[in-house]
Amino acid sequence: MNQKEVNELRRRFRPEKSAISKIYGCYVNNSREIVSYLDTPLGLLPEEEVEMYLGRLKKSLSGALGKNLIDVVFSTRQVMDSEEHRLLSTLRESQLQNGEAREAFYRKVIDSLDMGDQGYLILLAHDSYDVPRRGKDGENRREESEEVFSYIVCAICPVKEAAYALRYFHDANEFHGSSPGQVVTTTALGFLFPAFDNRAANIYNALYYAQKPGELHQELIDALFCTDAPLMSAAEQREAFHNVLQETLEGECGYEVLQTVHEQLRERIEGHREARDPEPLGLTPREMCDILESGGVPAERLEAFERSCEDHFGGSALLSPINLIDAKKFEIVTPEAKILVDPSCSYMVETRVIDGRKYFLIPADHDVEVNGVPVRAAASVSEKSTEAVVEAGDSADDPAEADSDTPPWE
Repeated sequence: MNQKEVNELRRRFRPEKSAISKIYGCYVNNSREIVSYLDTPLGLLPEEEVEMYLGRLKKSLSGALGKNLIDVVFSTRQVMDSEEHRLLSTLRESQLQNGEAREAFYRKVIDSLDMGDQGYLILLAHDSYDVPRRGKDGENRREESEEVFSYIVCAICPVKEAAYALRYFHDANEFHGSSPGQVVTTTALGFLFPAFDNRAANIYNALYYAQKPGELHQELIDALFCTDAPLMSAAEQREAFHNVLQETLEGECGYEVLQTVHEQLRERIEGHREARDPEPLGLTPREMCDILESGGVPAERLEAFERSCEDHFGGSALLSPINLIDAKKFEIVTPEAKILVDPSCSYMVETRVIDGRKYFLIPADHDVEVNGVPVRAAASVSEKSTEAVVEAGDSADDPAEADSDTPPWE
């Protein structure tokens, strides 16, 4: 699915647009016991409650593709004959009215999902979307609809105890300490089945949601979808990418290389956002090699990098730049110091060897603050501007020696 298709479905989750007639689900306590079931017709609820239910289901389609929203691919064998795909298909085809299938689904979630000591609410809904035909001008032609997209959506929402607080009681006209009991929080996990690809149902795919990209809950993915290969979270992708760089580049993994990688990936992320491209941004290992080559990495290291990428991410994998770097931060860390640089200005940082020691140099020609206080850098004898010097190696053993290379801040 691309972003336009996700957004098109998200717009469905409004009382006036949704065809969802019932919300099914169950409340599971921290002992993995079902406390109560939901079988709630939305038509009998106040509008505020309807909006809360639909809002939590809609949350299952939020976040960034490839980061919060992850494509789950079923094999042909699974689609033809597998327990996991058969269960999801039964839920969809019965429009969730098959009680045995719902119960089997609940048990799959409860037996696999580890939420620690926290209870949670499972929400299930079915919707039939009369997909409007899109004209050449980009406008929808609902009267010319040719496709009905039937799908189920699931949201898993943690339940927590509300804080004890002073609350106003109208009858007594007084404030008293009380707690509203247990509160359903925002959606933590969820999925859509089948996927909405090319504005039509794709039973070979599902779209999985995780509020926290670093907490995919692989145990739930395994139980519901039985994927052949585990899905990598954004944090795991970044860690794997860093490991590939270190292992394959070895001595060639210098500051200039990493600065080039960060800058070019950042530019691609910004360009993709500005172009409003609905397709997720992805780079092949070969394209990553082109970036490394522009940073001065030799050919033999590039070959090793490409092979290692295929081993870690798969031969046909696309690397997602938003998962490989933090485009909003450029950070240099030593045992004694941390430097945060505006990513768009990372080119200003230089590396030099002075008197046999390695340094990072940052221009300090204009506004400089120390602990929030503006300071002025005194001009050296040879030039009127100075540079703040931050040591990249170990601190000097001799304090006098360390001070000799430090600009005389006034």
